[in-house]
Amino acid sequence: MLRLHNELDLLLAVKEDPWMMNILAAVRDLHLPDSWVCAGFVRSKVWDVQHGFTGRTPLGDVDVIYYDPDNIREEVEKSWEAQLRSAAPSVPWSVKNQARMHIVNGLPPYSSSTDGMSKFPETATALGLAMDEHGELRLAAPHGVSDVLELTVRASPHFRANPQLHPIYEARVAGKNWQAVWTQLRVLSVLGI
Repeated sequence: MLRLHNELDLLLAVKEDPWMMNILAAVRDLHLPDSWVCAGFVRSKVWDVQHGFTGRTPLGDVDVIYYDPDNIREEVEKSWEAQLRSAAPSVPWSVKNQARMHIVNGLPPYSSSTDGMSKFPETATALGLAMDEHGELRLAAPHGVSDVLELTVRASPHFRANPQLHPIYEARVAGKNWQAVWTQLRVLSVLGI
């Protein structure tokens, strides 16, 4: 069974996936500042490969983030979603400007998309992919890739450091019930137990 051992393996698995590469190309072609396709798009691919799945586990949405502090109106995000839907109508797009999301989350302003990603609930979800104009891939992993590769669900440092977020993390991992699909996952409590 093929397994991913490092960041290079992860990038190669994505390069060999035409569906993922088409999505990354569609996002690249929008020329959004500091944009990434992130979260479950990356995490689920890794978990599928690590479990030896031959098919893709369906995604509830494909998360696209970008960083534009000059225009934080939510309507702009919806306009980008509409453009992506035109390019790929079967994809459940979700576009969010990380220059706005700190307001939604009640936090100080984020400095970049990767900074926003670092505030995601789990380390294994805080991952993003982008394609450059030459078709090369870049990976953003503010907490590294070991947890996702080792099938570990752990609260991000931001969630661990803020006790008011502990119930949100616990409810999220319980509600997602990822272990029903990916049976080898090890889901840790917010305190890492």
